[in-house]
Amino acid sequence: MKRRKFNNLLALGLLATSLPVAIAACQSDSTSEAGAGADGEFVPLGTVADLDAQGSLANENLQGKNLVVIRAPNAPDALIAVSAICTHAGCTVDWNGEQNLFACPCHGSNFNPDGTVDSGPARDPLETFEAKIEGDQVLVKV
Repeated sequence: MKRRKFNNLLALGLLATSLPVAIAACQSDSTSEAGAGADGEFVPLGTVADLDAQGSLANENLQGKNLVVIRAPNAPDALIAVSAICTHAGCTVDWNGEQNLFACPCHGSNFNPDGTVDSGPARDPLETFEAKIEGDQVLVKV
């Protein structure tokens, strides 16, 4: 076998073996869209009774997110859901109902109920999520 023919066959083999990878990369991931709690769906975080008793609901792994839900201070029928991860150092913020602030224990950043920065060193707001009450459940869209 001549070198040129061997190189052509080798190149054709490499191309053929990489074709399934290229096809898989171009297809959409339909399994994540069809599963329960897929991106963009409301998932339960807790009960309204727990929210009212504790003042907030927190979950450290709701679809891979660390969330806190509170009732809006100025509109008790509305809910506010934010990421509980400080945008400065990645620490977990806690809801302080007396001061109406999310407080970071690591470096002293404070966030308003809507997730905006009240005081630094954090510069970026907390990520927000849509939340609602359905029946006796608090649901969050993740």
